[in-house]
Amino acid sequence: MLADSMKSESMASATTSVRAEGRPVRTFLLGAMAGAFVVAYIPTYIKLASGPWQTEQEGHGPLIMLAAAWLAWQQRGRLARTALKAAPFAGWIVLIASLLVMAVTRSQDILMIETATQIPVLLGCLLLIGGWPLARVFAFPLAFLIFSVPPPNWILDALTVPLKAWVSDVVTNVLYALGYPIAQNGVMIMIGSYELMVKDACSGMNSIFALSAIGIFYVHEFVHNNWIRTSILMLSIIPITILANLFRVVALVLGSYYFGVDNVEGLFHDLTGIALFVFALVLFFLLDSVLIGAGYLIRRVIAASQRAPRPARGGGAGLDGEGRAA
Repeated sequence: MLADSMKSESMASATTSVRAEGRPVRTFLLGAMAGAFVVAYIPTYIKLASGPWQTEQEGHGPLIMLAAAWLAWQQRGRLARTALKAAPFAGWIVLIASLLVMAVTRSQDILMIETATQIPVLLGCLLLIGGWPLARVFAFPLAFLIFSVPPPNWILDALTVPLKAWVSDVVTNVLYALGYPIAQNGVMIMIGSYELMVKDACSGMNSIFALSAIGIFYVHEFVHNNWIRTSILMLSIIPITILANLFRVVALVLGSYYFGVDNVEGLFHDLTGIALFVFALVLFFLLDSVLIGAGYLIRRVIAASQRAPRPARGGGAGLDGEGRAA
């Protein structure tokens, strides 16, 4: 028994020593992988910086990448405890296929797919270094990068056009009910002597994508082991964004009515866009505060009901068979 115990301890210490010796190599490989990845995608980031990242629709792209890098850095403790086993066969297949797709789409200037290939390229590198255990460690940061991919225009158009029409209809009906001289024709709103068009930026799609990324990031980092709270927060993102966008369009329409279209365009329009996003975030965090408070009250009620004394059974005086008190 003593010999077996000593043997087990020596094996455990040997395993720990191997892991400790492998950590510098693993860290070096991860650093080399990150450097090679950045060099390979510099042309992609240059095109993003000179194109989509300058627009209101995709301006959050760099922030998504920084957030993904921060999420990956947060996994360093879990990485130190993970036993790695390289998967070279799967890693080379994923990496070579992804690099081929990246090269083809870069030559054809298909920026969306070119940007999206960074996810499988990183996955292939992780499989080569540490196999599927390492891939599981960085699964969420990899998946979070999907928000940095510019969506294709045909998807945006399919979602934006009906949303713009719905927003125009709701704003027109609300202001008409309040007594304003307003009419609507599709996405054109006529109020007073002014005519306004609800553009793509006023549909709310931009904020839906950005707030979805923030919501998922927040839930992953700060909401744990509570699927009800998680589900409600995730399902609330689109309604909250649409509600905030309705307030923005109402503000723009009323601003045009009272101050003129020329005074609304430019700085005021951009400020309402920022206010929309801030208002949506406030509503999101306010909802989470309500959920936290409701959960606390429910737990207090349940705890109080469990502590409440229960009435004793059979506490009254017994009766004999003839009905007399025993």
